[in-house]
Amino acid sequence: MKKMKRAVILAKGRVQRVGYRDGVEEIARQLEITGFVENVKPYDVRIVAEGDDFAIERFIEEIKIKEYPIDVERLDVQFEDFKSEFEYFEIKRGEWHEELGERFDAAGKLLYKSVEVGEESVSIGKKMLEKQDGTIGEIRGLREDLKSFMEERFNRLERKIEVIKAKLGML
Repeated sequence: MKKMKRAVILAKGRVQRVGYRDGVEEIARQLEITGFVENVKPYDVRIVAEGDDFAIERFIEEIKIKEYPIDVERLDVQFEDFKSEFEYFEIKRGEWHEELGERFDAAGKLLYKSVEVGEESVSIGKKMLEKQDGTIGEIRGLREDLKSFMEERFNRLERKIEVIKAKLGML
């Protein structure tokens, strides 16, 4: 029989207005954890999670998200007796206007980051084009060098053939 466990967790860091609760809910669903996640004023997120011992330990590790714009700096975890009071895992939401504002904040941060990534991609593209231009210049130079080398060799061979023909009396 699996040992069941309950964890009450306070997540600290950049965890509000960044989509953290959605990430926690997804992880909980994957691990078959029940409970809830909610914002706690002014900056933290509270999580109550129930499940088997292994799933709870893995859940705690996986919700230490450090992926822009989320940055979990610390988790304060307390274990309690399993109560089996939840059917599923849910996000407890606040007033609709606060939630809408939070979604706009998260979208703005992600949009800003995508602009930064786009600018970085353009910069990398420009560097690649500069290197490509340099490579094309090198290839053209090699082609010119090879062409003049081959012309010089061909001219020497042509002169030698004329000398040989003259010696044979063919001219």
